[in-house]
Parts: sequence; structure tokens; C-alpha cells
Amino acid sequence: MKNYPKSKICIAHSAPVYLDVNKTVDKIISIIDEASRNGAELVVFAEVFLPAFPIWCAIRPPTENHDFFKLLAQNSIYIDGPEISKISEFAKKRKIIVSLGFNELSKNSVGCIWNSNIIIGKDGKINSHHRKITPTFYEKLVWSHGDGSGLKVNETDIGKIGMLICGENTNPLARYSLLAQGEQIHISTYPPVWPTHYPLTDTNYDLKSAIQIRAKGHSFEGKLFNLVCSSFLDKKTVEIVSGNNTELASYLDQVPNGISMVTNPNGETISNILQNEEGLLYCDIDISECVIPKQYHDVVGGYQRFDIFELSVNRNPQTPITLETHNEI
Repeated sequence: MKNYPKSKICIAHSAPVYLDVNKTVDKIISIIDEASRNGAELVVFAEVFLPAFPIWCAIRPPTENHDFFKLLAQNSIYIDGPEISKISEFAKKRKIIVSLGFNELSKNSVGCIWNSNIIIGKDGKINSHHRKITPTFYEKLVWSHGDGSGLKVNETDIGKIGMLICGENTNPLARYSLLAQGEQIHISTYPPVWPTHYPLTDTNYDLKSAIQIRAKGHSFEGKLFNLVCSSFLDKKTVEIVSGNNTELASYLDQVPNGISMVTNPNGETISNILQNEEGLLYCDIDISECVIPKQYHDVVGGYQRFDIFELSVNRNPQTPITLETHNEI
């Protein structure tokens, strides 16, 4: 008989120590420790939590952001660096799954940064490494394009886990590629704010509303749990990004913040919604709740027409160069 796992999860609606990689790693370790002591089997961190989301590229012209970009690069990390190793070892020690967003460096270029996410298993091993497929809007000033190699679902003892970063949750093909692999738990990560108009107007992007639409939609379509994690905008971050510009500081204090929440297979919110305060959000999930709704709309089973629709995903990692070695005569 099939057993459907139940588990307690934790979402870190938290602020990094902005642009300080070492102090942010320490904060991550502290949060993992607290989540595990409270019985969580999975803890989720926000988009590029380590060491920060580049808010400056939304509210300052590119000509003013060179120092910010250099500082971000200096505090970004390699996938095989000591920071990931330290976090992975602690995850293994606490026997907890960790989903971590971070700014990833390339060993081929000192100026190439990816918006990346890894899922670390209870054994401390990296089960998934995903780079955001396409940076959104002004994010293109900071991050490089990722590839499809990380579009995979991880089989774990709490369920089948997939994840997408921020605007990727607007991409129906990216979402379907995870659903078609049997996704049961979806992780969606977001920044603390995502400004679209300056100065502030009524037409500014409502991040809370946008997140809810996407989270509920994916849960309802896929009949799964959606774990939404946004980071928190603290006063220190506002001070760093705005500098001595009181107008920018005032703007950041008013722009709509992101939210953290959990939705169930019927598209309903089943947790508190964290937005304007920092904290850890806990929620119990039961994979058996994914079964009955599949009777109605199983878009990767009986409610799909595979003879009409076809999706092909290239999951080959992309590299800047292929070096061939030829034997010299």
C-alpha cells in the first residue's frame, strides 16, 4: 500500500546581512538550527538570499551601480566553495533539507553572476542546482542566463520537490516541465521588493498580488503544495541601497513588499502570510491531499492529450567553451 508522507516545513521570511557573505552564512546556519529544533524537515530561503538581491538596479541608473556590482561579485560564491560546504555539513548534522538561493560566480569570468538555487538533502549532498533561466527586466544588468539542467524534481522522503525562481513561476512551460516529473511540493522564491515605477505610482507592480496569483495557480493546476519564500527588507538594507538619498529611502519604505506563504493542492492558502515583519513560517503538509484533486484535472495524466501537445526540454548544461584535445604526431 502506498504511504503518503506528512512533514513540517519552515519558510525563512528573513533578511540577509546585506552584501556580507560571511555574516549571512552565519545567519543561514542559525536559521537552519532553529528550524530543525522546531521539528521542520525542510527549510526554504529566498531568492539570492546569499548575499543579497540587487535592489539598486531597479531604482538607480546603471552608471551609478558599478560599486554595488563589484561588491556583489566580491560577496558571491562558487557552487563548490567553502560557504556551500559549511551549510551542507550543517544540514547533514541536523538531518534537514535546505533550499538556498544564492548569487553564484563563474570560474570562467570574474564578472559573470548567476541567480542560483540549490536543494541540499538530509545527507548534506546537493540534489538540485538550478540557475534562473532568464533574468527579468532590470535584473539583466546583473545576472547571466542560466540553462535547463536544473529543471528537475527531487525525490525525497517528504515528497517530490521542484523549484523555480521568481518570474520563472510565470513561465507555463517551465512549470509544466516540473509537473510532468511528478512534482508534489513546489518551492517559489522571491525578493523583498521588486520596484517597477519610480517615483511610486498606483501602477507600481503589486508583488503580493502577483505572488498569490502565481502560487495559487500552480498549486491548483498541479494539485500540489506551493512553498512561497520572499526575503524581508530591513532598515539596514534600505540604508545601504539608498545611501544618503532620503528620497530613495522613502521610496523603499513604501514600495510593496514580497510575501511568504503556503498554498495547498486546491489553491488555498493554508498558512499565515508574512510580509511586513521578519520571522520563520511553519506549516504541516500531507502529500495524501494531492491525490483526490487529481481526479478532476490531472494535467500530466488523464486530463492531458499527449497526442496533441508535446514538450521537449534541453537539460544539457551550457558552457562558454568546449576544448578538444588532439594527439600530436
